Amino acid sequence: MDMQITNAPPSEASDTDLIVFDGECVLCSGFFRFMIERDAGRFRFATAQSPVGQSLYKHLGLPLTDLETNLVIVNGVTYQRLDAFCAAMQRLGWPWRALGVARFLPSLIKNPMYHLIARNRYRIFGRYETCMMPTPDVISRFVKNGT
Repeated sequence: MDMQITNAPPSEASDTDLIVFDGECVLCSGFFRFMIERDAGRFRFATAQSPVGQSLYKHLGLPLTDLETNLVIVNGVTYQRLDAFCAAMQRLGWPWRALGVARFLPSLIKNPMYHLIARNRYRIFGRYETCMMPTPDVISRFVKNGT
């Protein structure tokens, strides 16, 4: 099963490509920092714990507290799990965009692999006690209340 959904709420995805990540997860926050350094300003960001993130998770029927997926919205299409990572990688330059080919892995392989990492990410990589605070130079790239 492909993890893309086309019915994202318009206010969260109307005019921007968006990455929603778990701000308490060391691995997820590392992904955010990786993207902010390489995406040439393409994406805006929100933590899953923010009002925007919680609204999107609720709209998609995802748990609001047990956050096991990141979301990437590109051109109004919402991607989850490994497909979200692949969608983000495809928007970067080479060599990173080559990682987008992982979307072609069969769901039978990629979904259990993703869930294994997602369920154990705090234990393996660690957890911040609070969501990370962006530096002043990137704060403008965060979506606040749908804007």
